[in-house]
Amino acid sequence: MDRVEFLKSSSRLAECPKPDRPEYAFIGRSNVGKSSLINMLSGRRALAKTSSRPGKTQLINHFTVDDQWYLVDLPGYGYAKVSKKERARWQGMLMEYLRRRENLMCVFVLVDGRIGPQDNDMEFMAKLGQHMIPFVIIFTKLEKEKNEERRENQEAFWKKFDEQWRARPPHFLTSSVSGEGKDELLSFIRETNERWSD
Repeated sequence: MDRVEFLKSSSRLAECPKPDRPEYAFIGRSNVGKSSLINMLSGRRALAKTSSRPGKTQLINHFTVDDQWYLVDLPGYGYAKVSKKERARWQGMLMEYLRRRENLMCVFVLVDGRIGPQDNDMEFMAKLGQHMIPFVIIFTKLEKEKNEERRENQEAFWKKFDEQWRARPPHFLTSSVSGEGKDELLSFIRETNERWSD
């Protein structure tokens, strides 16, 4: 990424930018490290706002990357100190966007790599599968994990995942602190972008 710029925030699909280039959406449980990962990928410390307060992101946030593709920061799912009515509104907005955004190439689902499989992660991925929305899994916050801990957590996650799925999607191991996984993720996006132009 040479040039990353914030474009706009939208509260619903109709407000999103014109779908004139490939788009990649980032989502995960609240406080999974999504904003930190986006900042790491972009090479800018404060491109996406980070917060210790879960539920900070409440809109569909579009960024342009090198004037070639859109990076989208989506509201998290799971714990957030908001009303049930507000949470339901978020979920409705999210699913409308995910199901109907025609230039969405895939969804990057962020999972905390330091802990075992979480029900709300599995439920969200199942929902994506029901609607045939392609997704990639990104394991985050791995800078403090030893190799043995990583292996055990990965095995626990995939054991749970394989109970629901016949095949595993692409996945990446990342650390926003060390930069691990950055090159692999950006390479995946570049390769997927080629399908857009074909």
